[in-house]
Amino acid sequence: MPSTPFLDDAGTDPEVRRVVGVAFEMTRIALSLAERPAVTNEIIAKRIIELAKAGERNPDILCEGILKEFRERRL
Repeated sequence: MPSTPFLDDAGTDPEVRRVVGVAFEMTRIALSLAERPAVTNEIIAKRIIELAKAGERNPDILCEGILKEFRERRL
């Protein structure tokens, strides 16, 4: 799991933090975020956390949800 301040908002539950971290890394890889600004990482992390707080615990679904939003908004 990445060590990033963006994921601090994921809470203290170790399983939620793990799921959010996995989804975050999956999304970064899928979007080739090495060449994106840090603000993009922050937006993605916050959105994944929102979805996780709403109850989603499957990193694949979290990642796919973000990828879908990314495509629709063409970020």
